[in-house]
Amino acid sequence: MESIKIRKKKMVVKLRKNESSENLIKRFIRKSKKEKIVDEYLEKRYYKKPSEIKREEHFRRLAVFEKLKQKEKLERQD
Repeated sequence: MESIKIRKKKMVVKLRKNESSENLIKRFIRKSKKEKIVDEYLEKRYYKKPSEIKREEHFRRLAVFEKLKQKEKLERQD
C-alpha cells in the first residue's frame, strides 16, 4: 500500500523592516498558494477511496497527454 505523505512543515512569514502589514498579508497569501496549503486541506477534508485517487490521477495524466498531442499537432501545421 502507498503511504500518505503528511507535511509537518511550518510556514513562517516575518515582518520585514519598513514593511506594512498589508504587504505582509499579501506575502503570506502568495506563499500559502505556492505551497498549496489550502488546496491540500480541501483535498484531505473528505476521505477518498484509493481506487478513486488512482482514477483521478489516470484522467489527469490523460488530459496532459491530450494537451501535448494538440500542441504537437498545431506545431506541425505551422
